[in-house]
Amino acid sequence: MKPKDNVIKPYGDAWGDGQVQMSFTLPVPAGPTAMEAAKRLAAQMGLEAVQVVSMKDLHGFSHFILYGSCRHSVDLDQISVADAGEEAMTFEEVNSFIAEEIGRKIVAVGACTGTDAHTVGLDAIMNMKGYDGDYGLERYPMIEAYNLGSQVPNEVLLQKAVEVKADAILVSQVVTQKNVHIQNLTELIEMAEAENLREKLIMVVGGPRIDRALAAELGFDAGFGPGTTARHVSTFIARELARRL
Repeated sequence: MKPKDNVIKPYGDAWGDGQVQMSFTLPVPAGPTAMEAAKRLAAQMGLEAVQVVSMKDLHGFSHFILYGSCRHSVDLDQISVADAGEEAMTFEEVNSFIAEEIGRKIVAVGACTGTDAHTVGLDAIMNMKGYDGDYGLERYPMIEAYNLGSQVPNEVLLQKAVEVKADAILVSQVVTQKNVHIQNLTELIEMAEAENLREKLIMVVGGPRIDRALAAELGFDAGFGPGTTARHVSTFIARELARRL
């Protein structure tokens, strides 16, 4: 029987071979025991024909890179996710939309909040040079962008938003150990609500572990994960602000 087109496995050298690359660290010294433990763990994760291609000692720990074939598959017909919304506009289209539908510059304030010192994602969205061929918000003629940088306390971000009469707040969260980003983002929403600012602001969050479902659960208007550029964010903010007017 021919397999369903929408039932898929990871792709390596051939369709349906399930080939994946995996890396992890074990809290045991590198050696034969650690290698066998890595193979058995990979097998329990659903990999077959496991090959350990790298084992490095990390001062009493061991780091592995291995290959294997995933025995599991996914039926795309059974997946339902939050819609990412309409297709993103171009740089020129966003600016024209703001001029025609809003009639003034959009004011956006962005920051890496809490203890997060990693500004790569934030800068990709906000800095003038942007990322991957897309200009950042600072280059948009119809957007007034304030990049506050890293390790910004939530209260400082909100104070700046009030000071410049911001329409939107952009938060980048890269550091996520022990789910610290959940705590930090929850605090920001609670503070905005306590100061009666939540309904006045479009609040957007982005980062490697962020998606639209998580953002909505935490109380944000949108969430953007890997692969996002400034035009995705600017398109959402422009359309959302026009909808609210």
